[in-house]
Amino acid sequence: MLSTPLKSMLFGLTDMHVILDPPSGQLLHPEALVAFQRLRRDARDAGFDPKVVSGFRSFERQRTIWNNKAQGLRPVLNTDGVELEVSELPPQELVLAILRWSALPGASRHHWGTDFDIIDAAAVAEDYQVQLTPQEVADDGVFGAFHQWLDQRIAAGQSYGLFRPYAEDLGGVAPERWHLSYAPRAQELQHLLTPERLEAQLRSCDLALCDTVCEQLEHIYTRFVWIPDHCYPTDMPL
Repeated sequence: MLSTPLKSMLFGLTDMHVILDPPSGQLLHPEALVAFQRLRRDARDAGFDPKVVSGFRSFERQRTIWNNKAQGLRPVLNTDGVELEVSELPPQELVLAILRWSALPGASRHHWGTDFDIIDAAAVAEDYQVQLTPQEVADDGVFGAFHQWLDQRIAAGQSYGLFRPYAEDLGGVAPERWHLSYAPRAQELQHLLTPERLEAQLRSCDLALCDTVCEQLEHIYTRFVWIPDHCYPTDMPL
């Protein structure tokens, strides 16, 4: 059984486990922040300026995003980024469509503060409206040069334990080149996030489509939540 502090951390019910990154105003796990600060130093030497645009996200924030999408108050996109008509989708299809781009509350890696989204602030004007789209991070996109540099760092084991959990399209979460994860702590927490614990948390709150989600939770967990251990870097710092 999880202790209350650990459960609160796992599901984003508290922010006691994260600290402020002053340049961005975002909250990160302390170890993830140290790793990012080291990577940021190296990137700046190379002419880039990495900036966190989304760090810790609470359970309540993720639940609001989910419910708004389920109720048609926020866009739900298909794999190609085209908006879907929510009212025309059966519940099972709607759940899978939301999961393509948005994590299930309680299963977001942002809850842990180990995971965060980044841009290259040096590549755009200060008032640039970040979209976090595949086009922005493509090799020929506005942040492409930075991500090519980061590709090389990750491949060489020089990213201080940071890696991309959604680097490839495995049929679940759409690829997110902008999403970094601090592997040592994230892998530990992922192993604590079992389907049974997740279902108990989901049924304790007002979640749209909760019954539909829980009916197929094993499939959702395997396809959208679990990152296979072999995807984590093997040269992780302690």
